[in-house]
Amino acid sequence: MRTIPFAVALALVLGGVMSAFATGEAPPKDAKTNYASLCKGCHGESGKGDTKLGQMLKAPDFSAAKVQEALKDERIFKAIKEGLKKGDKVIMKPYADKLTDPEIKALVELLRSFKPKP
Repeated sequence: MRTIPFAVALALVLGGVMSAFATGEAPPKDAKTNYASLCKGCHGESGKGDTKLGQMLKAPDFSAAKVQEALKDERIFKAIKEGLKKGDKVIMKPYADKLTDPEIKALVELLRSFKPKP
């Protein structure tokens, strides 16, 4: 079995990391970090929508099995990316300019983790 010398392997890894920075791409953020900074203000610590702002905007309770069953991943993804409006009123701003598609998908998975365990 051939092994790659450590220095070559390190150069390959660092080259990939540095090329991401050279192109201006930021490394992806953790879903929990994104949730804490972008979602928690309305949806609350555990996704219940129980903050003052969440209650005012009628944020869904992602810890409720009925809510989890009613919402498809694609719908949640679209809401995060494109935002939500009720008539002319914005009830959730879009995050397409702040999050990559993989980061949005990770947020959808995190929201799914709020579903109660049987």
